[in-house]
Amino acid sequence: MINSPGFARWCGFFLAAALLLVCEPAWAGKRVALIIGNSAYQNVPPLANPINDGAIMAATLKGAGFDVVDSRHDLSAVEARRALRDFSDAARDADIAVVYYAGHGMEVDGANYLIPVDAKLERDTDVYDEALSLDRVLVAVEPAKQLRLVILDACRDNPFAKQMKRTVASRAIGRGLAQIEPTSPNMLIAYSAKAGSTALDGDTKNSPFTIALAKHLATPGLDIRRAFGFVRDDVLKATSNRQEPFVYGSLGGDDVPLVPAPARAASRASEPAPNPQADARRDYELALQIGNRAAFNAFLAQYPDGFYASLAKLQLDKVAAQVKAEADAKAAEQARLAAEKAKQVAQDQAAAAERNRADKAADTQIVASNAATGGDSRAAASSAPDKATNVAALTAGRTPADITKSVQLELRRVGCLSGAADGDWNAESQRSLSSFNRNAGMKLDVKTASTDTLDVIRQKQSRVCPLVCEHGYKADGDHCARIVCADGTFLNDDNECEKRRANKPVAKRDRPEARQFPQAKQAIVRRSQTPTGPAQSSTGRPLTGSERAVGCNSYQAIMSGVCP
Repeated sequence: MINSPGFARWCGFFLAAALLLVCEPAWAGKRVALIIGNSAYQNVPPLANPINDGAIMAATLKGAGFDVVDSRHDLSAVEARRALRDFSDAARDADIAVVYYAGHGMEVDGANYLIPVDAKLERDTDVYDEALSLDRVLVAVEPAKQLRLVILDACRDNPFAKQMKRTVASRAIGRGLAQIEPTSPNMLIAYSAKAGSTALDGDTKNSPFTIALAKHLATPGLDIRRAFGFVRDDVLKATSNRQEPFVYGSLGGDDVPLVPAPARAASRASEPAPNPQADARRDYELALQIGNRAAFNAFLAQYPDGFYASLAKLQLDKVAAQVKAEADAKAAEQARLAAEKAKQVAQDQAAAAERNRADKAADTQIVASNAATGGDSRAAASSAPDKATNVAALTAGRTPADITKSVQLELRRVGCLSGAADGDWNAESQRSLSSFNRNAGMKLDVKTASTDTLDVIRQKQSRVCPLVCEHGYKADGDHCARIVCADGTFLNDDNECEKRRANKPVAKRDRPEARQFPQAKQAIVRRSQTPTGPAQSSTGRPLTGSERAVGCNSYQAIMSGVCP
């Protein structure tokens, strides 16, 4: 019965089926992907590559046989959160979940954020409301069972970081993205450039990082860690070693290809002999992906000799140098912060001393005024309780005049007020505060001087308003210097030295009225000084009796005009 032909045929059938099952690859289960490319930014110049990079990655993953490829572009903050929520639902029964993002990203205080196209980041705290935290993206891929992969082509030079105002001086805004250590197992996070550095967009419509991803990521049967190693080599070569992609996270010892290998019909006997260095190379690449001292020490414990052991020792030296550089940078930053804090404390102490001096001067003036107007000693004694009450009221809290004077002193310190700090909030003081708002980007109320206004101005450590000098002076550092013109030049109305013009002789024609003419001799007819006779007039007529009676026969009477 056992040797019958029918039994032999059945045995051959089951043997062939078993061989087919052995040779068939271990195909991954459900694979889902979310592709986001943000190019059309509304508040900074748009990017050219992200929308093209998203399109080529979507085509690559669709060609690799992914079950779901959700491709989006130019998402606002609300749309990005809704897309991640929908993708998280799709990844609940998936073995592999991939999120690819191309666009702007930034790091604030060690946390990474992806920036939607409608973000308007005027202050450093706006990222918490208008940007998308990288932790939210990691939550979206967390339901996947075998591989959770996040790829970020977002390490560009970020224009938002240059225009954002710092609300707290100690809050750090870094270049590129910050290093991250995933807490979930089977998770990899790939950066287009190492943490703290920026990536290049390249000269084509796609970035060098995305071109390398499309070339290697979907290679059938290629372990995802080796695929990223090839991507790193291609990007370093394309950018002349200026950009080095990096992968954070770890996987187990089994190969995890993004696309399964095709079925192999050949038997194991026909396969080539394994390379004795293959295991060492694979473990070295794994240690290289982790990149820390513990990983390389573990590799050297397993492989103390050989080519890859030498490479691991070189990597240990490199890690030690990086740790020292990071420690030096951290110490320098702490020293800078300490110096700024000491400077701020000194300024606060100086301001407090100035306030105390102003308070004492005001108290002295009030006491002197009360003593002068108090009258005799009895009136002064009767008014002593009231004076003590007034002094107590003044010292209990700062008066509006003290606050106004302190604001004026701070405005003088930052170069916005040229007048005296007299405690009178006049039109000049209001103009100076308006100038401070314009140059510092603030919106303080210029009608009154308040403690909030005083606190805001004190936060400025250096000059805010530009130095303006009157005519005849020019700005020289923090003071105005007189303009001295060289010999032969003079200071014109534009506050510049100008060369004097030489006076040229001008021919003049004599005016007719200026000509000299000889004066005509005038004939003067004079009345004879002596009359012709004692009893005669000047004409020789005999004088009448009345004329003689008044004395007309004398020379003076005739010359007076009374007598004929």
